[in-house]
Amino acid sequence: MYLIAPSILSADFSRLAEAVALAEQGQADMIHVDVMDGHFVPSITFGEKLVSDLHEKTSLPLNVHLMVDNPEKLIPGFLEAGADWLSFHLEVTAHAHRLVQVIKEAGRKAGLAINPATPVDLLSDILEELDYVIVMTVNPGWGGQKFIPATRNKIKTLSRLIAERHLPILIAVDGGVKLDNLSTLFELGMNIAICGSSVYDTQDPVATIRKMKMVASEFNQRIPTKT
Repeated sequence: MYLIAPSILSADFSRLAEAVALAEQGQADMIHVDVMDGHFVPSITFGEKLVSDLHEKTSLPLNVHLMVDNPEKLIPGFLEAGADWLSFHLEVTAHAHRLVQVIKEAGRKAGLAINPATPVDLLSDILEELDYVIVMTVNPGWGGQKFIPATRNKIKTLSRLIAERHLPILIAVDGGVKLDNLSTLFELGMNIAICGSSVYDTQDPVATIRKMKMVASEFNQRIPTKT
């Protein structure tokens, strides 16, 4: 499965409803929402109220990524607000399994995110519990950064580990994902392309999303049909 997830972190914050509407027009698969607390990362962005409001305005799934120091305190509120997919960072908690179970018991997709310097091996003991993993390919905190080339190996390693265990886990890639590297990243093992400035900084975000969807569709057509 290959999906396109525009990130509203790079949209005009005064026009977020319009940014979501553009994603819908481009036939995006979900909306990515980065929640930043000013502690785990330098920036402060969105809260539960925004997720709740967007949940009322779009039929697209909301993929909420908690870049926060205290996910255990925030997860219940974001579940109540309407997060369909909810992830937090492996680096910030000793109780990842417990928090993943909270998300899954609410009937939502549960994910873990890892920073560029975090080894994939640290996911080994919890991988079977996850629906997806976000591989950060830039240092988290703000949009528009350049893709870190060394993170390609992390995507490949994680993809191989998932395949070896025959797990139905999706790999999301966040940071520097653009139309010109989309195919390469899908080939490496990415399933969900999180695209921020590469969508919302273009003159025609709808057209850009549609081009990305065409690439994703080509890869989806390669998936063998079960008989």
